[in-house]
Amino acid sequence: MRVDQETIAVITGAGSGIGRALAIQLASRCGGLALADVDREGLAETRARLGAASQCRVSEQLVDVSDRAAMTRFRDEVLATHGAVHLLVNNAGVALIGTVEEVSLGDLDWLLGINLHGVLHGVKLFLPTLLQQPRAHIVNISSVFGIIAPPGQAAYAASKFAVRGFTEALRHELSGSRVGVSVVHPGGIRTNIARRARSGEAADPALAATAGHRFDQVARTTPEAAARTIIRGVERGAPRILIGPDAWLIDRVQRWFPIHYGRLMRRFLEP
Repeated sequence: MRVDQETIAVITGAGSGIGRALAIQLASRCGGLALADVDREGLAETRARLGAASQCRVSEQLVDVSDRAAMTRFRDEVLATHGAVHLLVNNAGVALIGTVEEVSLGDLDWLLGINLHGVLHGVKLFLPTLLQQPRAHIVNISSVFGIIAPPGQAAYAASKFAVRGFTEALRHELSGSRVGVSVVHPGGIRTNIARRARSGEAADPALAATAGHRFDQVARTTPEAAARTIIRGVERGAPRILIGPDAWLIDRVQRWFPIHYGRLMRRFLEP
């Protein structure tokens, strides 16, 4: 799908990281942007960074993507303001540190509510209007942990594998329609997601700080580079978008060693 001045784009998790970078890059190309996040200050910072150069119509809403009613109101506000949606980017996400034994059911509900149900809400609520457009595209952000599942990341991997499976099935279902579908697997992106990770209820809180420090050491791709890759993927109609050399490496290793990849990548995967 070509991204141009006729395109109205919806981005969740637009208050930082990849979501902010996408908003900034799309602002000079789209006709309209509808931005959502739970972080009021982050969302305001994104809006400020769009600057006067942006010619597109921008709206922003504080939205908890795990809340179906809130997402329904967001959908209604977007359509009332912009009239249509052509590009949906389900980007909002959080991280949780801890083994299955250490995380509580409440921890799991919190993470799955945002990472998985946020995607389900976005797709289900915006799909009817996307199907009405002459061209449209859905982007769901998974992770390299939607390809591999390292220890201490069972909850996060569960959400991202689920996003991958849901998106692939959706793509098959919409084959032949005017709506394209992409699943995105970012590697280490220099965002705040690891530093903001929640510790499982019974996990050592120091683990989150250690994980955040290690993530900073290995994350090599900027959000800006990730956003450019996603936009190129949308315009090419790519069903699967890998971001960063680490994502390409992880994908290959998992294909070659689907059972024993953990042994080979231990130095990268363990805190």
